[in-house]
Amino acid sequence: MNNSYEKPYGKIIRIWDLPTRLFHWSLVILLFGLWYTSRDVMTLNWHMWLGYALIALLLFRIIWGVMGTRSARFSDFLAGPVTVFEYFKGLFSGDGHRHPGHNPMGGWAVMIMLGLLMFQSVTGLFANDQIFNRGPFSRMVSSSTSDWLTGLHKLNFDLILIMVGIHVTAVLLYWVVKRDNLILPMITGRKRVAWYGAEDVRFASLWLAVLLLAVCAALVWLGITYIP
Repeated sequence: MNNSYEKPYGKIIRIWDLPTRLFHWSLVILLFGLWYTSRDVMTLNWHMWLGYALIALLLFRIIWGVMGTRSARFSDFLAGPVTVFEYFKGLFSGDGHRHPGHNPMGGWAVMIMLGLLMFQSVTGLFANDQIFNRGPFSRMVSSSTSDWLTGLHKLNFDLILIMVGIHVTAVLLYWVVKRDNLILPMITGRKRVAWYGAEDVRFASLWLAVLLLAVCAALVWLGITYIP
């Protein structure tokens, strides 16, 4: 009998805390809203407000990646190149199931996405639509610089869409090929694992998350209100 399995179908453990799950799905909603409101000059004002909400969420996620639940911390899922390569070699073996949270490749995908989103947010603060709307910091730079950053803002969103496509494809491949459902745990916070010794992740305080999000929102509001 194989002792590496506790049960034929494994066990269910807690892995994703509520703040991490809410961040993930809020990001999905925000990205759709940002795309939709960017298509018409009459909705760009809403686009800007959604952008401010995105900045607050990103600031929260960065802090939560240091102070939050272990599975959400960058130190838990960022691995060196050797580890990433070894994981890639055994991608379709049973070893991949020994990462209940982000696997070594997924961890760096998270960081790339966060980097693209931060770049999108910063360039949006300086962007303009050459008609009615201007980012809150656009007056701090020349018109040509604002136009240049607007171009980067539009180009970077295409890169974000590419990353979203890669993410969705990877999730579907894990589900179909590896029988590893990555969607349900991001909804319920719990995941079925198939090896002995896996334990629940101890979640960080929910009140700490609420406080950090409030601070991030306040910082964004102060920034767009008083810095220019």
